[in-house]
Amino acid sequence: MTAARWNMIYLGLAAILATGLFALITAVPRREDEIDWFAPMIPGGWMAWTFPVALFFLIIASLLILFTLLAIRFPETPRRGVLRIETTRGDRLFISLLGSAFICIGWLFAFGGPVWGALILCLIYAAAVFRWV
Repeated sequence: MTAARWNMIYLGLAAILATGLFALITAVPRREDEIDWFAPMIPGGWMAWTFPVALFFLIIASLLILFTLLAIRFPETPRRGVLRIETTRGDRLFISLLGSAFICIGWLFAFGGPVWGALILCLIYAAAVFRWV
C-alpha cells in the first residue's frame, strides 16, 4: 500500500475514535446543569460504567487497534531485552499494561486514592518496558 493510503487509514481511524470519544462525553450524566464525571452512566447497571472507566476501555481498544495497524504496516522481528526473552511491540504493551495494573493496585493499597502518582509511575514503567524489555 502507498503512504497516502495509510494516511487515509490513520485519518479514518482517528475520526472514528474521536467520534467515540465525543459520544462518550455527551453520554456523561448531568446534574443541575453540571457534568457529573463520576456518576453511573447506566443507572442500576451491573457494572459501574462511569466516564473514567469507559475512557479507560476506549484507550485500551485504541491501543490495540493502533498496534495492530503498526504490526501490519511495519512488521518487526522479536528482540531480546533485559529480561532475555524475545518480545514484540504487542508483548511489551501487554507487559506494560499488566505491570501498570499491579502498580495501581499497590498504590491503592499503600496510599489510597487518587491515583495520579500511580499514573505517573505507570507512564515511567511503560517507557522503561518499551525501551529495555
